[in-house]
Amino acid sequence: MAEVKPNITIEDIEKLDVRVGTIINVEDVPRSTRMVKLTVDFGEFTRNILVGFKTERENPAEVIGKQAVFIVNLGPKKISGEVSEGMIFDIGYLDGIKPVLAVPEFPVPNGSRLG
Repeated sequence: MAEVKPNITIEDIEKLDVRVGTIINVEDVPRSTRMVKLTVDFGEFTRNILVGFKTERENPAEVIGKQAVFIVNLGPKKISGEVSEGMIFDIGYLDGIKPVLAVPEFPVPNGSRLG
């Protein structure tokens, strides 16, 4: 098990804009051996978010229609010729186990904030 990271402040947490969104599309990123592009509906806006599902999932499209938890206020980042506009939360990747999505207990409106 990994060691607990150093303490942060509540102000550090409040800087993150963490929201629930529904994955509405998954596209291959041809220039990458790891990445696919998710199109995510956050209610009032959509974002394209690149994730390493090619190596983590047999069928990346299996997540279409699922809600998950994302950070939506990361600056855009160009990866393999595509722009990513956020980050998905998954559970397990850093611990070397098959990752699973961090999901709400039951469906909530897209764009619902965590906090």
